[in-house]
Amino acid sequence: MAKKSKKVHIYSALEVARFCGVVNQTAINWIKGGHLKAFTTPGGQYRVYADDLIGFLRFHGMRIPEELAQEAQTEPQVNRTVLIVDDDRQVNEVIRRTIARSLPDFGIEQAFDGFQAGKLVAEWRPAVVVLDVDLPGVDGVQLCRSIKQDPALKGVMVISVTGLDDPDVERAMLAEGADAFLRKPLDLVELAQLIGRFVGRDI
Repeated sequence: MAKKSKKVHIYSALEVARFCGVVNQTAINWIKGGHLKAFTTPGGQYRVYADDLIGFLRFHGMRIPEELAQEAQTEPQVNRTVLIVDDDRQVNEVIRRTIARSLPDFGIEQAFDGFQAGKLVAEWRPAVVVLDVDLPGVDGVQLCRSIKQDPALKGVMVISVTGLDDPDVERAMLAEGADAFLRKPLDLVELAQLIGRFVGRDI
């Protein structure tokens, strides 16, 4: 029997604004400006995890309401961000929609080249990176190596994907520490299940 996961507290932008004593648009501006980490629901609404809100309040020296203070003591820090790295925008978007549908409480970031991906990995420290091998800028092999060799990124799982018909590519990615290797065209169900398994979530 699968282990039942603990309820995760998630807040809307309006609830964040209420906690912080500001108007709703201010909370939205914080999110859009990258100051407050959030994810977007399939319906386009912003949602913020309790631990991210608590971290934001602490960083800015703002008062933490009692309700949130209690969660800071009881709620585990769980990373639920997936970074999709693929320069094919159509493929990137198909993967995004699949993850959003299968794991609706996950944050999703997208990168379209190796340089952008490196920046987002450092910024978000995602739980899982879906990484295309053949990228402009820093290629997938180099990026996988940098992720796996960085102590600050310990625990980040890399799912390597490629449309290249070259067995040496798979060997190279696995040698650099990739946790899984999938070939295109992707089996999207398999990809979603793999991401779920990596973060302890059955799909």
